[in-house]
Amino acid sequence: MSDAKKLYIKTYGCQMNVYDSERMAEAMGGAGYVQTDTPDDADMILLNTCHIREKAAEKVYSELGRFRGLKAEKPDLKIGVAGCVAQAEGEEIMRRQPLVDLVVGPQSYHRLPAMEAKARQGEKPLDIDFPDEDKFETLKNRPKARRAPAAFLTVQEGCDKFCAFCVVPYTRGAEVSRPADRVLSEARDLVERGVREITLLGQNVNAYHGAGDVGNWSLARLIWALNDIDGLERIRFTTSHPNDMSDDLIAAHGDCAKLMPYLHLPVQSGSDRILKRMNRSHTAESYLKLIERIRAARPDILISGDFIVGFPEETEEDFQATMDLIRAVNYGQAFSFKYSTRPGTPAAERAQVDDAKASDRLRRLQALITEQQRAVQDSMVGRDVSVLFEKPGRFEGQMVGKSEYLHAVHVANAGVQVGDIARVRIVESGTNSLAGEML
Repeated sequence: MSDAKKLYIKTYGCQMNVYDSERMAEAMGGAGYVQTDTPDDADMILLNTCHIREKAAEKVYSELGRFRGLKAEKPDLKIGVAGCVAQAEGEEIMRRQPLVDLVVGPQSYHRLPAMEAKARQGEKPLDIDFPDEDKFETLKNRPKARRAPAAFLTVQEGCDKFCAFCVVPYTRGAEVSRPADRVLSEARDLVERGVREITLLGQNVNAYHGAGDVGNWSLARLIWALNDIDGLERIRFTTSHPNDMSDDLIAAHGDCAKLMPYLHLPVQSGSDRILKRMNRSHTAESYLKLIERIRAARPDILISGDFIVGFPEETEEDFQATMDLIRAVNYGQAFSFKYSTRPGTPAAERAQVDDAKASDRLRRLQALITEQQRAVQDSMVGRDVSVLFEKPGRFEGQMVGKSEYLHAVHVANAGVQVGDIARVRIVESGTNSLAGEML
């Protein structure tokens, strides 16, 4: 492998992008590339971008600027931009940053080897189309390397919800669900390669409606089919929309032993006025009633969420409604952001909240979330949990893994291997992790 070309991929954003980066690496593996952890010795650099965070495009240009010297030293180095920023601003990237050799959107990464070949011939390929072929099914001759014990598996992507703040419908396209047999086939392949936990991915994963043996399958039916795969011990899914939490999916949380007691269910705001302006199609009350039903099915479930503060036209009263909802739910974890405009989305054209006010609201909201998160974590002390060990820790004999509640757990002198699942008693709660002892 000493003569193999080297590929460096930097991944931004969500788990979907992590999954896509893995598929890009597999596609380029067929073209003779092996991955490297540093751009310095790479023959090709790919930036797999995300358009969700603030000033996402500017961060991409900043990163590209750092490669200018490297490109001058290595004229044969090829640099590509992939992902959602590429989809949204592909032609502008090519115009603004001449050192970029190719741009590929999230629906076309299976075409990377052909694009790389064109780049080697002096062309500058741009592919941000929504192709007819299924990108998931074009990588049939993937290397069967051993995998980490936990893996992502995309089952659905795209979005039909058109929230007023979100670019996903424009960069990922309409909702598409993979056929059930193809998902199950990939899951079995992952298990054969050492995977014991699979997280099902989708922009609205609980809207899954993949074609099955008879009609379309729901996400719940898919989970029950995964439950029957020997060697697969844990199932998770993310990210969900409140409007797609069906009765059978709620029931699965109480009945399916392999479905972990953790649910990421974004609400974004606790104000009905703002939720309507966001085009979320649910209310604070309907969300709270949904949480009640989920907890009735699985009382110990840990709820995670997303919040946007400073959304256009948000008042202090609206913000306090969000704080009230957070207190009512008592989140074990949450992600919170200050609103930032996304060109082309409806909210970008509305009256913006003063930045200082938005920053202050974000600070107060995050303080409350941190308080709740810490209280939930502290409550784990003295409890016995199941831990999937994923890697060695920083100290001799230490192992690190995840509990069923997605808490990071480290154990000294564990005496276990990567991929083992074992019972652990939690003895200490740290800032971002739990310490445990083997039972």
